[in-house]
Amino acid sequence: MLRTFLIDDMPANAGRLRSALVEAGFEVIEQAGPCPDLAEQIETARPQVILIESDSPSRSTLATLDRLSRGQPRPIVLFTNDDAPEAMRRALQAGVSGYIVEGIQAHRLKPILEVAMERFKQDSALRADLQARDQQLAERKRIELAKGILMKMRDCQEQEAYALMRRQAMSRQQKLIQVAEQIITMNDLLAG
Repeated sequence: MLRTFLIDDMPANAGRLRSALVEAGFEVIEQAGPCPDLAEQIETARPQVILIESDSPSRSTLATLDRLSRGQPRPIVLFTNDDAPEAMRRALQAGVSGYIVEGIQAHRLKPILEVAMERFKQDSALRADLQARDQQLAERKRIELAKGILMKMRDCQEQEAYALMRRQAMSRQQKLIQVAEQIITMNDLLAG
């Protein structure tokens, strides 16, 4: 059973989304309105999905979601009456995976949540891939810097400097980036 955390920001319709979730067979492990300790409540409850029912989500709710999306990301689905493009943009920037305007019907909840969870997985995979590529690029730059230091120190060509670094990495069973960092650190120590 899918564990959901419900943030209900619509006192006039209190319980409408909760009723639809229960009717659709979902477990609502926690329900809260917007409050200062919302992030802590969500951290404690550890839901699989966060659902929000709101006329238009407040800036503080979106800020909380943004913090959560950065720290412990999980799928977030927003049910709202606000169809303004700017509101949608702010919600998506805060980490919302699904933005549903007008309409909470129990029979629609399962496909909505499944799509939001799948989109969240795809976005997470893309973010992880981008982060890995950024790290590879940063490592490549550091290796090039270390190679340049060796070329200058040993008055050698690029291929020879690279071969020296590889030999050092293999003999010490280290990664090339570790050897590069050692060269850069030693150069900084000797220069400074």
